[in-house]
Amino acid sequence: MTAATDTSHDTDTDTIHGTGTGTGTGRDRGPAPAGALQGDDGDRGHAEDLLAFLREGTSPYHAVAESARRLEKAGFTELGERDEWSGRSGGSFIARAGALVAWYVPEGAPAHAPFRIIGAHTDSPNLRVKPTPDTGSAGWRQIAVEIYGGVPLNTWLDRDLGISGRVTLRDGTSALVRIDEPLFRVPQLAIHLDRTVNDGLALDRQRHTKPIWSLGATERGALLRRVAGAAELDAEQILGWDLMLHDVQPPGFLGAEREFLVSSRLDNLLSVHAGVGVLTAAAAGARSANPGPDGPPRIPVLAAFDHEECGSGSETGAMSPLLERVLSRSVDARGGGSQDFSRAMAGSFCVSSDMSHAVHPNFSERHDPDTHPLPNGGPVIKVNVNQRYATDGTGIAAFAAACERAGVPWQRFVSHNAMGCGTSIGPITAARLGVTTVDVGVAGLSMHSARELAGARDPGHLTRALTEFVMTG
Repeated sequence: MTAATDTSHDTDTDTIHGTGTGTGTGRDRGPAPAGALQGDDGDRGHAEDLLAFLREGTSPYHAVAESARRLEKAGFTELGERDEWSGRSGGSFIARAGALVAWYVPEGAPAHAPFRIIGAHTDSPNLRVKPTPDTGSAGWRQIAVEIYGGVPLNTWLDRDLGISGRVTLRDGTSALVRIDEPLFRVPQLAIHLDRTVNDGLALDRQRHTKPIWSLGATERGALLRRVAGAAELDAEQILGWDLMLHDVQPPGFLGAEREFLVSSRLDNLLSVHAGVGVLTAAAAGARSANPGPDGPPRIPVLAAFDHEECGSGSETGAMSPLLERVLSRSVDARGGGSQDFSRAMAGSFCVSSDMSHAVHPNFSERHDPDTHPLPNGGPVIKVNVNQRYATDGTGIAAFAAACERAGVPWQRFVSHNAMGCGTSIGPITAARLGVTTVDVGVAGLSMHSARELAGARDPGHLTRALTEFVMTG
């Protein structure tokens, strides 16, 4: 989820989600009983599969590659954006760098069939490698990094970091690269040299964020050679790169009853994973996209964008025409025209799924006093009347009804009036497509940290709710 403003990096402005009601009756359901996960093999299995997904998705490009692998295994076909699409039914997807759009067309669906869109994003705040990466000081070899998104910088101190992303070669092709081992570290200054550190740590974004990785004089090209060697590439053929650092500590379970998940990139690969699960279930026939009361079957769509954490303004971000073009071409491929596309969009609905904030037990005064969402309490429906979220009463009713049909608890969010509010791709998608959109998410702590926390039951809750919404909502 994007922080309150693109220029602010004060994490306090992005920690304000509140709770809601389990059934819409005004009664707060709260979390599932402690230990309940132990007896629920479905939620446990879903959580473990999410952890595997998180291990693979160390960069947006790797998250897209893993999503594509899972979709292809389920029978989806990757389409080229420059190729002709015609007569397409079944599962299809396009992958563009760090973005992916997948959809499943039931056999015989007419050109004007409406879409049920799950929107998410593949990127997470982190440290990204600068164009001239090799640097150093005082006998240390270091890497120059740029801050991506709203990063609480202190969470990246004293962590063992690897590197991943993509490199682009002289012939224009790209290759994924990853060194998933401790290679870098941003060292904390010893308290002996800063006795005021516990009064408030102040880090200079330029001087204090450079990771160390060796000793000696700066050696130009050293990082690129190390990355190229790990990928069995010729460093001389690499002309461009999009590389970032990641915490190599693996994701896992935490808590007295292992009722929490802890990992990097829960924001927002948790939602991407859920969306992939919904699409693959549709392809497997686990649930058919039923006709609405007055129309044809719905077409499930997953739109996983890049660059949400820095405003979505890119060719693979939610502000781009990427999703609109894919949906329009899907209509064209089934023999439709502009009228069919307009009819399809008029009946379409989008769920923007991103992480939400659980009430923080040590900072509860920063949350709305009447809304305190908790992990394992089900999806959070997020509301902001100033359109930081796109939810309105229609969206609340539709998604809450889907949760109830799925047997999933749900909660509400609203911000404390004196605090800032984050945002998501929801308002952008609603404005770009002109479709009713509801913003939802899973409640967690430490959003944007190098290591975040969520409830272990909630990934299953979210997937079941999204499946119900997409298939019958």
